[in-house]
Amino acid sequence: MISVYLVDDQNLVRQGVRALLEIADDISVIGEAENGQQAIDKIPEVNPDVVLLDMRMPGLSGLDVLHELQKREQLPPTIILTTFDDDELVLAGVQAGAKGYLLKDVPLEDLVDGIKKVAEGKTLVRPQVTRKILQGIEDLKNDFISFDLPEPLTSRETEILRLMAGGHSNKEIAKSLFVAEGTVKNHVSNILAKIGVRDRTRAVLKALELGLI
Repeated sequence: MISVYLVDDQNLVRQGVRALLEIADDISVIGEAENGQQAIDKIPEVNPDVVLLDMRMPGLSGLDVLHELQKREQLPPTIILTTFDDDELVLAGVQAGAKGYLLKDVPLEDLVDGIKKVAEGKTLVRPQVTRKILQGIEDLKNDFISFDLPEPLTSRETEILRLMAGGHSNKEIAKSLFVAEGTVKNHVSNILAKIGVRDRTRAVLKALELGLI
């Protein structure tokens, strides 16, 4: 049984998601929070397998929740519940440790499938959402000219890219891999060059689109 915790300031949204998930035999909603502070207080107590997190809430936002729980090392696998208007927040959420995102009007089968994938440790990306997000940052410089990598990533670079997707800093990655921080910086530079982007956020997003992580 996969335990799920819901975080959304709208009662109707929480009730709707709970009602949908009650249809699934192998998923159980073990708690709800209507604001960011409740989520930060309660999620570590109940330790759910997956969190469904709204990003736009009064007071502490979903992004605040991700940052705080990540800082405490108490962030469960988290799926952002998003709309097509949340491009920048979704990008920031992935950087802060979210494992994926789903539209709020997602069909039940996609919601259940997404929860199962994230509970198994996979990253959840819906291509139609990713394309929208890519369009949303085109006013920056569009680095996504080609989806073909001129040179494949090494196994170490892929490992570091996954940690980047989890929102970890170079220092945290170095500590995790037992290498020097300078070594990690060199790998990150190589990753950016190979993928053809200018920063870590777009490296993670393009890697997700390509299925590299």
